[in-house]
Amino acid sequence: MKKIIIATKNKGKAAEFKTLFSEYGVEVLTLLDIENAPDIEETGNSFEENAALKAEGISNLTDTIVIADDSGLIVDELDGMPGIYSARYAGLEKNDEDNINKLLFEMREVPENKRTARFYCSLAVAIPGEKTIVVSGKCEGFILKERRGHNGFGYDPVFFVTVSGKSMAELSNEEKNRISHRAEALQNLVPVLKELFKRR
Repeated sequence: MKKIIIATKNKGKAAEFKTLFSEYGVEVLTLLDIENAPDIEETGNSFEENAALKAEGISNLTDTIVIADDSGLIVDELDGMPGIYSARYAGLEKNDEDNINKLLFEMREVPENKRTARFYCSLAVAIPGEKTIVVSGKCEGFILKERRGHNGFGYDPVFFVTVSGKSMAELSNEEKNRISHRAEALQNLVPVLKELFKRR
């Protein structure tokens, strides 16, 4: 059986990947399955660089195909912030509520027509002995003035999804998995994986 490691300790992300790979007969492992798995420092200047750093770091350690993602929120009026700093926007300790509060404060005087934003996700596939492949996906919307909905995590309650007419936190898991930035990136990854598995 083929084996792929997903460079995450997030069980929700792992479940998404396991569903995607089920038809290929691939065993999916995560960092939770690797003893003393290191935390790879995200020193890149873009989502793509950070995803590649994580994938390559774990691949070099395990000599296995590794997929890693880096994702976040890009707000046009804030010159692309919080961007790659999305998880720690309000401080080094990751705190969703503090991050949302800071975002709403920064956007407090921005009119509705200038509150455009998007969630962005980059997925990197590190293959031993080969060049790392990176794909991406995005989900367009705008920043609400107050929280709506109780599902999801991160900035979901204040991100209005244009195609759905709801905040990300008002969507069911099924709806979110159809239209999210990660869902689009995963779909863009499918042809890459099909080609990869043909060769192995």
